[in-house]
Amino acid sequence: MPVTTRSTDTRRNILDTAQRIMAHKGYSAVGINEVLAEAGVPKGSFYHYFASKDAFGEAILKSYFADYLADMDGILARSGQSAAERLMAYWQQWRETQSVEECQGKCLAVKLGAEVADLSESMRLALKEGTGAIVDRIARTIADGLEDGSLSVDGDPRDVAQALYDMWLGASVMCKIHRSLAPLDTVTAVTRRLLHL
Repeated sequence: MPVTTRSTDTRRNILDTAQRIMAHKGYSAVGINEVLAEAGVPKGSFYHYFASKDAFGEAILKSYFADYLADMDGILARSGQSAAERLMAYWQQWRETQSVEECQGKCLAVKLGAEVADLSESMRLALKEGTGAIVDRIARTIADGLEDGSLSVDGDPRDVAQALYDMWLGASVMCKIHRSLAPLDTVTAVTRRLLHL
């Protein structure tokens, strides 16, 4: 195996391991040595892959959003469904990923958003870019729904998309606080009303 491939695989392993751990513990509570031990990577090699913990955090978020957006694109590109059906399938997937392990969820935007936005400008910008890309996809799907007649909205599709994403993010945080999926049930009903479904 070429060194570059091995190096890329090791870096990806470190990032994937960090995502899993940080989805449960947050960013600040996780040490680099814990991630490296879990990933089976020698402690001294961290700086071969990342310039700093800040750069590491940014890489985690960029990797997370790349995977998230690929999954989202798969849901929103399903054939044989209206735009409204595809969008509601996305929200259903969101609900399922937030319900794991007593509402601990797997969304790093929910888990790390408030924590790292004040710690690191590069991580805040990675969050901004990633969440902006999610809202762009929601807005495009709403526009597709207006075109295929499967939904309607009062206002600009981009504004509605931003409001929906903000509501779902907030509801996900409330699920964690209450250890209940009730906030996601409420936001699902509100989403249907906003899309006139």
